[in-house]
Amino acid sequence: MWKSNFLVFRHIISPCKTIVLPKKNPNIPIPSIRFSTQLQSFLDSASTSILYSLSIQFNSIHFLIVIWDLGFVCCNMSDERLTRIAIVNNDKCKPKKCRQECKKSCPVVGTGKLCVEVTSASKIAYISEELCIGCGICVKKCPFGAIEIINLPKNLDKDTTHRYGPNTFKLHRLPVPRPGQVLGLVGTNGIGKSTALKVLAGKLKPNLGRFTEPPDWQEILTHFRGSELQNYFTRILEDDLKAIIKPQYVDHIPKAVQGNVGQTLDSKNERDMKEKLCADLELNQVIDRNVGDLSGGELQRFAIAVVAIQNAEIYMFDEPSSYLDVKQRLKAAQVVRSLLRPNSFVIVVEHDLSVLDYLSDFICCLYGKPGVYGVVTLPFSVREGINIFLSGFVPTENLRFREVSLTFKVAENPQETAEEAQTYARFKYPTMTKTQGNFRLHAVEGEFTDSQIIVMLGENGTGKTTFIRMLAGLLKPDTTEGVSDVEMPEFNVSYKPQKISPKSQLPVRYMLHQKIRDAYTHPQFISDVMKPLLIEQLMDQEVQNLSGGELQRVALCLCLGKPADIYLIDEPSAYLDSEQRIVAAKVIKRFILHAKKTAFIVEHDFIMATYLADKVIVYEGQPSINCTANCPQSLLTGMNLFLSHLDITFRRDPTNFRPRINKLESTKDREQKNAGSYYYLDD
Repeated sequence: MWKSNFLVFRHIISPCKTIVLPKKNPNIPIPSIRFSTQLQSFLDSASTSILYSLSIQFNSIHFLIVIWDLGFVCCNMSDERLTRIAIVNNDKCKPKKCRQECKKSCPVVGTGKLCVEVTSASKIAYISEELCIGCGICVKKCPFGAIEIINLPKNLDKDTTHRYGPNTFKLHRLPVPRPGQVLGLVGTNGIGKSTALKVLAGKLKPNLGRFTEPPDWQEILTHFRGSELQNYFTRILEDDLKAIIKPQYVDHIPKAVQGNVGQTLDSKNERDMKEKLCADLELNQVIDRNVGDLSGGELQRFAIAVVAIQNAEIYMFDEPSSYLDVKQRLKAAQVVRSLLRPNSFVIVVEHDLSVLDYLSDFICCLYGKPGVYGVVTLPFSVREGINIFLSGFVPTENLRFREVSLTFKVAENPQETAEEAQTYARFKYPTMTKTQGNFRLHAVEGEFTDSQIIVMLGENGTGKTTFIRMLAGLLKPDTTEGVSDVEMPEFNVSYKPQKISPKSQLPVRYMLHQKIRDAYTHPQFISDVMKPLLIEQLMDQEVQNLSGGELQRVALCLCLGKPADIYLIDEPSAYLDSEQRIVAAKVIKRFILHAKKTAFIVEHDFIMATYLADKVIVYEGQPSINCTANCPQSLLTGMNLFLSHLDITFRRDPTNFRPRINKLESTKDREQKNAGSYYYLDD
């Protein structure tokens, strides 16, 4: 029996933990091999039934022997290099609806130690991180997928900044702000950026991971001694630093702020900058409007103005570009940079990497596992910091936090041969005009093909949705001219709106079954769309309880799952973090190519727009009054036209080919403007 057991495990070798297989005769040397996740998955997949487990000390090494119906295994629990985080999801853990599989399957509980504490009357399971051996059996056995066990390097333990409670999120280290410079934070959703902002603003006292006995401020200052954060927190304690945060979710502002825009700005006008800020952020049109009546973009600009108009030493902006178009994003970035003074700190969390690049002086990346733990890196230069985030490798720590690096190599469509060109279905549309109230849209005639993505570039209120509704036959144009011999075919359109308001109390699974029954069970759709967008994790959650990013991913899945000729996707990047945006862009591109359909996309994130676009429609004119939609143009021509209106130039990063905005009046900026080349496809 021993020989057969040894043969089963002999090939499983990795430099992680030692496994010892006991012998009947204690005088015979014990053969040992290495523990790995392969062995763990073998044990999980086998129909194992733990009969007995025993904790022993052998030559000052702590072992756990587990006896089950297939044989014996002994785990070395004395590995000093790793520390464990056990996370129990508060929303998913339902002890009243399960048989406490986590507790029953835990080998440590079998030795008589309370590693997992849960009863049918408990609200949530508790896992002791000190006793947990990281076998991962409870993770596999939990019917709701509520448990995560993560192994971390031991040296991170001394860098713990904050933890909310037992088996909850843990933040390691803090970003270090510098006076007179803009600090940019980049990382995925749920990785601790907002927690770090609260700590730096003095609104959350860091407990250094000791949530049961929180340390006093003297101990916290001792923890940060020798770093710039020691002086920073000392000034916060002395009330020498006033911090103002622009919140992440501007939709909640109307619940907290009453009155109209002008009155609110007057009451906060400490810097006497109201007129200038209203002009820069285009708030003069809404100055007499109630805060509750503002749209998403207007609320965002109002929130930025309220922060910028006040006197403070620390200005913090959590996602200042959401809801804004490209022109407004650049204006907002200039307003944020105008707050810099020799003694002031400015910290920005931003997912639009081109805007973050434009307004930051240095970058701190955050990596880890969303909702489990987050680690803040040392400060890097802007270019290096964003490239580290995209590559998924931190050279200073010699650590890889993502398996694949993210690149933006835009393959300009190669010149198609005559045979290839004939395989595409080509659609033409005539010159059209449409008047709605005071707004008039003039669309120049053009054509598009299937397997093509057309990105519509323009400010908010230039008639992008009106144009698509005319193409779809939902709106009848007032006049048409040109291409009179071509009859406009009727298209089926699948539309993802800009604002998604969830009212359904159904779980995501039922909604997908109702709306896209055929697509969501199709293997191709599952591998191309649902798996990359991580829809499987959301299946049992109620739609109304989803966060903004989760809702956006489900809406994208619904839009692409509906059979249609044209897919109109309005701002697919809203609420998604930098990493999810790139994944979403790849999903859309792959789906449109495979399905041989056409997509019209409205996108204000410049990196995402350039990655997606095969052709570009540029909108010109005065928003909400009189606008023109140009015919579809190539990416290079269209981008040059669009950027010439904005008076900014882009270059490409040689490492990962992402577009980077040139600083205004820099040498590169002047060179490209003189050459009339506002957008460089390659460096």
